[in-house]
Amino acid sequence: MPIGPVLITPGEPAGIGPELAVRAALERPEDRLVLVADPGLLAATARSLGLDCAVVEHDDTDPARNRQIGEATDKRPALYCIPVPLAEPVTPGRLDPGNAHYVLETLSVAVDRVADGRAAALVTGPVHKGVINDAGIAFTGHTEFLAERAGVDRVVMMLAAGSLRVALATTHLPLRDVPDALTSDALERTISILHADLVGRFGLARPRILVLGLNPHAGESGHMGREEIEIIEPLIERLRGDGLDLVGPLPADTAFVPERLDGVDAVLAMYHDQGLPVLKYAGFGRAVNITLGLPWIRTSVDHGTALDRAGTGTADTGSFLAAVSLARTLARPRDKGEGTRG
Repeated sequence: MPIGPVLITPGEPAGIGPELAVRAALERPEDRLVLVADPGLLAATARSLGLDCAVVEHDDTDPARNRQIGEATDKRPALYCIPVPLAEPVTPGRLDPGNAHYVLETLSVAVDRVADGRAAALVTGPVHKGVINDAGIAFTGHTEFLAERAGVDRVVMMLAAGSLRVALATTHLPLRDVPDALTSDALERTISILHADLVGRFGLARPRILVLGLNPHAGESGHMGREEIEIIEPLIERLRGDGLDLVGPLPADTAFVPERLDGVDAVLAMYHDQGLPVLKYAGFGRAVNITLGLPWIRTSVDHGTALDRAGTGTADTGSFLAAVSLARTLARPRDKGEGTRG
């Protein structure tokens, strides 16, 4: 039985997301991409890029009933979409809180379809957290929003660039709040989710995970902090006894050298800016964000809305296409043990 389409939410309508989504869908018809967005926005974006296409409403109950929007049926390339109407007109590069609910509605519509099996995976374009909050909506990011919609109490944010995968024990927290969030229970659940998805999603039989310390020099035997001694080290030892292949805790400033990473399937960083600067330096523009612990597949780009480039036709599609490729790969039925390191 063929797997379903990959859904795309373009994200902030005034950013580069619509351009990335339109270009990806038209350049990669073999990936069966369906955009969840306003049809008029998609048509206008295509025209601004000089792309001649027909916007077609996707019918996920009967593909034969797909309906062209706005014009008579013709033989132009089709841009398939699930229509969600904008609340306000869009000017590229200019944020409007009036469209905040539209952004979240596209996500909700897409989640409903991946959750019930009508779609194989979800790829999300960049959103602008600030303008959503300016609309009076409490929103900290895709990761937290999708976890709530999926009804799971914990997910793990992981970025991948080539053979390097970096997961986060905490995500969008102020730095002063990170130590309090690193409880033994929370860290154990993070490691368990990371291990389970490396096995179940990536097909790695026994993934090796390198765990970073929280403090400089991984605490320097307690002289620079005791989180390693009191929380991280005892947990690693216990989980090793359960059969997990864990290395660490290691100082973050020396963990990313090639000899340390040899044979490692993922690095677990304790906070956002401990691991992601290295990952993005290694592969910015081609890195992919993956949400682990969801009952369905979600990938995303490694960058923001790039408002200064919106409407110019100069957005780099590298990370977006990498996110699409990984989503499709993860959605493909996999034989046990088929996965590879890196």
